[in-house]
Amino acid sequence: MTTLAIDFETANERRDSACAVGLAWIEGGAVVRRESRLIRPREMRFSPGNIRVHGILPADVRQKPEFPDVMAEFLPDLSSGLVLAHNAGFDLGVLRASLHTYGMAVPAFASLCTLQIARRVFPASEGCGLGKVAARLGIRFEHHDAGEDAYACAEIALAAAREHGAPDITALARAIHLPITQLPAGYVERETRSFGAPGPQIAAMRFSVRGSRGALYAVTLEDRPSGPRLRCTCMAGRYGVACRHTKALLVGDITDLVSGNHADVVALSRMFDETAMPRPRDM
Repeated sequence: MTTLAIDFETANERRDSACAVGLAWIEGGAVVRRESRLIRPREMRFSPGNIRVHGILPADVRQKPEFPDVMAEFLPDLSSGLVLAHNAGFDLGVLRASLHTYGMAVPAFASLCTLQIARRVFPASEGCGLGKVAARLGIRFEHHDAGEDAYACAEIALAAAREHGAPDITALARAIHLPITQLPAGYVERETRSFGAPGPQIAAMRFSVRGSRGALYAVTLEDRPSGPRLRCTCMAGRYGVACRHTKALLVGDITDLVSGNHADVVALSRMFDETAMPRPRDM
């Protein structure tokens, strides 16, 4: 079975807005192939928050091929192998949503999340985000470059396999009792397409995040006369400052999210980007 890691960068909050993909193949206990491609999204709309994360601009992809042409050479390995991703729900979601948008067949996928692997094999109070785990393991890479992220993801899986003396990643999954996720052909997550006026949905948005030293904080979306604002219970938030936890959620960074409500993070980004509501600022 082919084992490969994948990472996507997206142009905006939509999962079918891939603007870059990176892949890294594993064979014989090592990364044996690496590929990275820029992708022109069907809708050339780049959110500022996404650009801040990956640095890809519309001009960088304007002359690049779209998703079907970029992914054609990689789909056979992806659909027949074991796909690794750090926070696999996001990257596999981008893959399936993009296939669906272009009217392409969505095959079944077998996947493992290296975020979950890291939490079981390399736990730490600071969290198990890709950059944090890579730093602890001495893996050198350029974070938020799709090709580099896929490579780091693969190396984390290999390091975990070595830690458990597992001959391959499938054996590692058995050793740490982490089931391989099997998603059926045609499966695509439903996404909320639009947002109405602030109201009940704002009151329902609450996130739990982990601080740099392991402390847990609550981030709440508040409906204020001047517009919606995020409030965090960390020290900066108590003084009315837009802290790093709120800023991370607004660009879709779920590295330190422990409450598991990933869909709300997507909704939050759309709420601020699509309805032109003011983003949180120092208060």
